Amino acid sequence: MTSDVHKVLATDAALELINLLEEKHGPVMFHQSGGCCDGSSPMCYPLGEFMTGDSDVLLGEIGGAPFYMSKAQYEYWKYTQLIIDVVPGRGGMFSLEGPEGRRFLTRSRMLTDEEIKILNI
Repeated sequence: MTSDVHKVLATDAALELINLLEEKHGPVMFHQSGGCCDGSSPMCYPLGEFMTGDSDVLLGEIGGAPFYMSKAQYEYWKYTQLIIDVVPGRGGMFSLEGPEGRRFLTRSRMLTDEEIKILNI
């Protein structure tokens, strides 16, 4: 195991959609929805449009786009690796991919004990 362990990853399909959205809208960012209006979808916004602060955790980047989650939600997910994928359908009403006929989807897996040590959780 190398020290190249990430809290958030993206599939090739997600990276392709991120590229498309950046071509249309410029740099983007993500925030993992906590379940209100848009369920628990990863939400994609123009970079800086969604205001983050002390109540958010930066998990990493996917396709160069920062990916955040609320601290409260992170407490439930901190031993989990998020894998951002794409499936057919409409995205969240506030998320940039809405009109594209595809939506981002969060898949996950539990981190191994070794990965948890590497990430110092």
